Amino acid sequence: VQLQAYGGGLVQAGGSLRLSCAASGRTFSSYGMGWFRQAPGKEREFVAAINWSGDSTYYADSVKGRFTISRNNAKNTVYLQMNSLKPEDTAVYYCAARPQGLARPYEYDYWGQGTLVTVSS
Repeated sequence: VQLQAYGGGLVQAGGSLRLSCAASGRTFSSYGMGWFRQAPGKEREFVAAINWSGDSTYYADSVKGRFTISRNNAKNTVYLQMNSLKPEDTAVYYCAARPQGLARPYEYDYWGQGTLVTVSS
């Protein structure tokens, strides 16, 4: 599976942004998908995950209620809708795929390149 994330940019605090991750391969619909982020000088951290069918999601406490992960298996794409953005959300965001189809914050085998999100105060 090859992953391509896009949609990052500069946004003011309180604003919204939607990230997309396009996947290649016919097995996309069987994979669990996730979003991670890495802020400057910090370790990569889990953000959100979604199961293979899209009816189960899992979020980090820091984004719960503000971010929404979704997927469109017909388009081989997973999304991350980010609302009420804060300066501390500034990071490079990565999408990832796990062959086991459940929504979990670990065991991801495939990673895309990152897309930078900058939230100004």
